[in-house]
Amino acid sequence: MIAIVDYDVGNIKSVLFAMRRIGAEARLTSDPDKLADADGIILPGVGAFSAAIAGLESRGLRKVLVQEAKSEKPFLGICVGHQLLFSESEERGRHTGLDLIPGRVRRFSGRLKTPHMGWNKTYQKKQSPLFEGIEKGAFFYFAHSYYAVPADKTATLSTTDYGIEFSSAVQHKQIYGVQFHPEKSGEQGLKLLRNFRQCCGEKSAV
Repeated sequence: MIAIVDYDVGNIKSVLFAMRRIGAEARLTSDPDKLADADGIILPGVGAFSAAIAGLESRGLRKVLVQEAKSEKPFLGICVGHQLLFSESEERGRHTGLDLIPGRVRRFSGRLKTPHMGWNKTYQKKQSPLFEGIEKGAFFYFAHSYYAVPADKTATLSTTDYGIEFSSAVQHKQIYGVQFHPEKSGEQGLKLLRNFRQCCGEKSAV
């Protein structure tokens, strides 16, 4: 079973529907025991970093998520869930993240229109099970005003251009993060979710 963390932020059900579409056994949960028993964990999210981290803390989930991610269990952060993987964010002040991947979340600056919303290319920088079978330069759907800057550039799996070149997908050991929304990105997005399912030890029948 793949657990999707339920912590009162947007877009969670869209991720659940996408996982079920690819034939995965997935469920929404905020139960630490079910998170511990899961084969893999997805941390989705839409909204402000500060509200998202507060939602985790109010449910006592920060510690369990860090523990499960460090146990070598496959872990995928999506959008704000991706940003939460990092050490801190500058959104609405300074807020501490899960610190699973060293780095900082920053706001697009200058005259760039925010949020960055719509389809954009991803440029793969190295091979990863998460991008297996996904074409180079594949388009994914984005909706964000902030982006993560990994302290270690080798953590970057793909970059995307939006006024600047930013890291749009990362990997640290078995911990993955994507700034885009695979659940809204058509067949390429479903392929990425199938790949994550395989990382969790299952083969998709779809």
